Amino acid sequence: MKQSDLHTHSTASDGTFSPAENIKRALEKDLGAIAITDHDTVSGIEEAMLEASKHPNFECIPGIEISTLYKGQDIHVLGYYIDYKDEEFLSVLTSLTSVRDKRNEMILQKLNKLGININKSELEAKRHGDGNVGRGHIAEILMEKGIVHSLPEAFDKYLGKGKAAYATPERISPIDAIQIIKKAKGVPVLAHPGIYGADELIPLLSENGLIGIECCHPDHSSHQVNHYKKLAEEYSLIKTAGSDFHGFRNGEVFHGDLGSCSVPLSTIEKLKSFCK
Repeated sequence: MKQSDLHTHSTASDGTFSPAENIKRALEKDLGAIAITDHDTVSGIEEAMLEASKHPNFECIPGIEISTLYKGQDIHVLGYYIDYKDEEFLSVLTSLTSVRDKRNEMILQKLNKLGININKSELEAKRHGDGNVGRGHIAEILMEKGIVHSLPEAFDKYLGKGKAAYATPERISPIDAIQIIKKAKGVPVLAHPGIYGADELIPLLSENGLIGIECCHPDHSSHQVNHYKKLAEEYSLIKTAGSDFHGFRNGEVFHGDLGSCSVPLSTIEKLKSFCK
């Protein structure tokens, strides 16, 4: 039975893997569908959709991953089947991108205070087209400078929550993100809840329009996968899964490879039933 990976990134922003190549890799993995869910941008969707249209019986789902804040914790909300050409929606994304850029500046300032000099132009050099730059790119620069030897080490020492250079500016709330997604005719799903340590959010978001939970993710243990499946059933939420594939950074797969976390194509039909 064909599977679908519902959390992938077009990776246009790192310049090593184009949206079209993402679709081709999904086909090589024998997937029947993937969702393109870049952080706070839809810049890679058009190219991915065009490539997907060349392949019968394969579906590319237009999506988004919106960054939000809840009690000081980053929370990501996925949106599926969004109207990615809606002008009001695009205007909201522009404001979200400015917050992401502010966060980058805060991180660079903290690194500089630690004696690690990375200037803004070095980070901007990682930006390709309209894509975003973020912590993954900063981790890549840390590797290039020999400060760390791997992406996980960069996050464990400097960029992860509570680490030496971690920073997060004020952002919209997860409930705000749900409303933005629904207004864009999309289906809101909570991304990788096991990362947050904030399970109390699930009933709160369920009451405010959440439709699904990403149960299977590369950063979830098998215990967490089962835990979130049970919570999904308790709150009548759709169980989704995704690799969070970001392409490659310095030769390493960033997060999981395409198809490493997937669900049956029937899950897509369930999501479609909630589209406006």
